[in-house]
Amino acid sequence: MSRTDRIRAQHAAEELEEPVEEAAALARKLGLDPYRVNYWIVDHDEMNELIAYGGFQHRYPHWRWGMAYERQRKQGQFLGGKAFEIVNNDDPAHAFLQESNALADQKAVITHVEAHADFFANNQWFGLFNPSRSDSEAPRRGPDASAMLARHGETIGSYMADPEIDRAAVERWIDHLLCIEDVIDQYQAYKPVGNTDEGFDDAELAELADQLDDLDVSEDVRRHVFDTEWLEAQGEDGAPASFPEEPESDLLGFLRQHGKQYDADSDRAVEMEPWQREVIEIVRREAHYFAPQRMTKVMNEGWASYWESTMMAGEGFAGADEFLLYADHMSKVLGSPGMNPYKLGLELWTYVENSTNRRAVVENLLRVDGITPETFHDDVDFAAVRAHLEPDPEIRDVRHHIGDLDADDPRVDATALDRYLTDESVDVDAYPWKLLSFEGLAERHYSLVKPQHRGFIERISRAELDSIARYMFDDAKYDTVGDAVDDVSYTRGWERMFEIRESHNDVTFVDEFLTQEFVDRNNYFTYEYTRANKQHRVTSTDYEDVKKKFLLKLTNFGNPTITVEDGNYRNRNELLLGHRYNGVALDLQQAKATLERVYELWGRPVSLLTIDKEYDDHDLEVARRRGREPAPEEVGKQIRYDGEETTIELVEWDAVEHLAADDVDYDTKPDEWLA
Repeated sequence: MSRTDRIRAQHAAEELEEPVEEAAALARKLGLDPYRVNYWIVDHDEMNELIAYGGFQHRYPHWRWGMAYERQRKQGQFLGGKAFEIVNNDDPAHAFLQESNALADQKAVITHVEAHADFFANNQWFGLFNPSRSDSEAPRRGPDASAMLARHGETIGSYMADPEIDRAAVERWIDHLLCIEDVIDQYQAYKPVGNTDEGFDDAELAELADQLDDLDVSEDVRRHVFDTEWLEAQGEDGAPASFPEEPESDLLGFLRQHGKQYDADSDRAVEMEPWQREVIEIVRREAHYFAPQRMTKVMNEGWASYWESTMMAGEGFAGADEFLLYADHMSKVLGSPGMNPYKLGLELWTYVENSTNRRAVVENLLRVDGITPETFHDDVDFAAVRAHLEPDPEIRDVRHHIGDLDADDPRVDATALDRYLTDESVDVDAYPWKLLSFEGLAERHYSLVKPQHRGFIERISRAELDSIARYMFDDAKYDTVGDAVDDVSYTRGWERMFEIRESHNDVTFVDEFLTQEFVDRNNYFTYEYTRANKQHRVTSTDYEDVKKKFLLKLTNFGNPTITVEDGNYRNRNELLLGHRYNGVALDLQQAKATLERVYELWGRPVSLLTIDKEYDDHDLEVARRRGREPAPEEVGKQIRYDGEETTIELVEWDAVEHLAADDVDYDTKPDEWLA
């Protein structure tokens, strides 16, 4: 870095000292509890490198990082894309800001990052990897990911530098692993795995040894005829020994325990080298670390966008001369095409907040004497309700009502008020939120009185009114609508959001909170590719259909779900995998290529059971003429790779029936997944 570059970077860092400090303070006032964040200023090329490395400065040596760097560089060069920031899940978190950003962009990034750091620290799915730990200087809630990834880089680098190990062999081994790096059980806490006796415990092996003793064979025969593979292939009473007992989702862990490598010289599977098993565990450990970020992309980006908007627009963190630039960039982020996690996440969080606040208001209104679900829409003056819900003037415009503030009011930060009145050390003009508590800020930003959400209360359906009333007991608590509304808690929406932030992932989030009202309000729909017309067309606006489309993209990161069915298939030590079919068939060519990789990690033939869709040419033609979609026939198939050739065979439906979901079976209860 030249002297000019150093001076420019130092100036940028100094300019950001106050926004960093104040954004962290405001985040905590709003109820967030983030990891401490270290901010770094980097140039354009350094930002591309960090993105290629997944947000870290050191990774293991492999060509994938160079490819990712080139893709990122060309995206910025030819497609006009720009990375404003990157933040990693670490404690403390590290955020990298691009020095070419305008100050408005830097402020937006900082507020966005503080919310990400809160999500990392408090979402239980991240907790599956984050150990509870502390050192002598400061407590640590989360991972020391930077150090972990650096150690992984040093370990693999040492293998590549070892004269006894072929560097190209290490890189090829990593290539094989990367094809299945996400085939782990992301719903379980990370635990390292070690070697085991291929499904047999010591007692079983001892029993087999006794049987050999009874045969009175020599040690040489015992070693060459009754070899380890023969022993491991025997079960009780000579029956084939299958393992695992139940299908296993962690293919990487299974291969770490039971996999071998194929040795061409001896034409058989042999034990892996220690470095090979260690590399498997490194890739597996990193997959577990990054899994929560992929499992919560919609939630996390929506969460960060929500609080960024609250701070930048709601609290004026973007100055008057910065707001238009901020609004322009935010609109471009939210307007990006495709399945946009920022847009979907922000809309869902906003809907959760509005729905929770509405329910709190409606619960109180239904306790007013004479108001029932039947009379609700006729008897309630919704304009009057909104007027009652408007924040008190001293809370809404605190800068002009400082003299009206009461230090004993729970909505007021008594300490900050005293400091301001004593020595005016609190900058109320720039940061009026300093005089308010969490309760005060919740009232100041109450969602149902915002212009874009007016009308939300009266849109409540009769079915929801009946549902709320069904579980109410004190249904004559208030004499007037004013009394009922005055007793509404302004914090309910935010408190509910914090609860959801702790326990959910994208699948459970979408499954629980995407409703017909949400779909109608935000104009979501499904579309399909029609084989008859060879075109895409809108097919449904029903929320169940929209939900299923999203869940298909979010479940298992949108990848096929593969499980280990049998590690001793056909009593030949072959590996049998199963594809959990949810209505989407595999790309058979890609499946064949993947099996070739898995073979290298198993050392013996590998098979995959799946369900495929086949279309009859006559049915396609008839469907085209009648303007409808043909019905496919679902058939069972087995793909097998034996080290030389790949075969695909039809199998009986009984062999694959257990792989088919009845509908789309997601089992989306977070309490069960976290058990």
